[in-house]
Amino acid sequence: MENNMISTSSDLNPKPLNQLIQRGDTSDMQLKAFICNNLGYSTLLAKMPMYDFYRMSDVANERSENGEPVTQRKLDLKHATELARYILKGLISTAIYEYTIKGKDPSEAHTRLQKMIGKQPYAALQPIVTNLRTAGINGKNLRAQQIETSEREGVGIRLWLGQRDILWVVDGQHRRKAMQIVIDFLEEIRVEQKYPAKKNTLFPHNRDDRNVPTDELTVWSECYEITRAVCSVSVEIHLGLEVLEERQLFHDLNNLAKKVETSLALEFDSSNPVNAFIKEELIEKNLIRISPGDITDWHKDDGGITRKHIVSVNAHLLLNKSNINGATPGIVQERLVIAKRFWEAVLQIPGFGEESAKAKTVAAQPVVLKALAKLTYDFAFGRFSNEQLLNKLLDSITDLDFSHDNPMWRYYQLTPEEIDLHGLNGLDIYLPDNSTGNRDPGLYEESTGWMRFGNRHNDIFPILADMIRWKINLPNRHKEREAENLNNQISQQTV
Repeated sequence: MENNMISTSSDLNPKPLNQLIQRGDTSDMQLKAFICNNLGYSTLLAKMPMYDFYRMSDVANERSENGEPVTQRKLDLKHATELARYILKGLISTAIYEYTIKGKDPSEAHTRLQKMIGKQPYAALQPIVTNLRTAGINGKNLRAQQIETSEREGVGIRLWLGQRDILWVVDGQHRRKAMQIVIDFLEEIRVEQKYPAKKNTLFPHNRDDRNVPTDELTVWSECYEITRAVCSVSVEIHLGLEVLEERQLFHDLNNLAKKVETSLALEFDSSNPVNAFIKEELIEKNLIRISPGDITDWHKDDGGITRKHIVSVNAHLLLNKSNINGATPGIVQERLVIAKRFWEAVLQIPGFGEESAKAKTVAAQPVVLKALAKLTYDFAFGRFSNEQLLNKLLDSITDLDFSHDNPMWRYYQLTPEEIDLHGLNGLDIYLPDNSTGNRDPGLYEESTGWMRFGNRHNDIFPILADMIRWKINLPNRHKEREAENLNNQISQQTV
């Protein structure tokens, strides 16, 4: 066994594996692992049930004597919750798969829960990187025993891990927190037999009655068992690293990887219900042409729109957000009828989607679409939703003047005399106070006759939406807020 050793570098004193062998007692956890070499440093590669990994691990984010973080950034609970929902999707899919491999049909509850949380073609968690501090340099303190493995598998060992042998997470704290959220959720349901009362719960059960139906309780119990047996986590275990080494490893793992381009990530993602709507209803039916990048030369415009912009427009339309993160089928599915009506109206705008569309109509600029999408959300799903006003908006889209020479778009560039000449008196009441925020929506080019809106969409599209409200005589949003604030004040005084 002289060749089977755990070593980290040539300047340390590697010990043969047979010197590391110690047997643990019956209270210790046994873990099968393989000895690997990662850029000259010996590591262990193991897989373990998700539940066991959570129980045997912790996050290396304790504070130093000076109050500074040791090896981790601050936990982002929102991100961890999104990952937890992703894991829950995978557990339900696994529960269904367990039935199919046994030649059985999953229950109606399986299908119902999967539809509510959403499904995707494939789901997996990347390996988690940890450090076993108690292993000592080169793993000299490990209690291990070599086991028989094939030559192809490499050297395998059986580890005994006691209560003090914690797998400190260097890269993967949000995945670990997500596992905790999922396990807590499943345990609460099993014990209470009720869905959690708090808002933004992990699973959008969408019912006033929190009691879990018997058939759904069976599915959640299966998911809980899957975390303890079927669903395993791949773990890379570094041995005896000091804080400085943990920090370096954390930096390298999180800063040397190249981030995937937004458009490419959105193109590959089929799990998000908003993204699925865009693919199935807009792109695959050839209603919208996707451009590989922003078109700056409008003479070369093919009439398409970039994927990131089409996603952002639909995020405003369906979620009242600038991104589609956190979208769930339970929220999106019931709103798709309105979304289809919106795009049917937009596609009827003269020049939209044609070659040189941006030169023909301002509606080809994403910021204008965001303004229309925001208005549609407000009247369909917002606090001041109104079906009659929604119908008026969608019916008026094709009648609105989206030409570049419409003076309304360049209101802020006009003199008082020009405002009066073009019949724009009264528009100022609909627009925000000039004392705050960006009031430069864009620039009208006299040479080309084009109205080019700026890139700061979040500042610009609310102003364009206000202009549209004024033009087709929809309620003034500023007056709506004033009325709401007044009602709140009256209510507070009454209380």
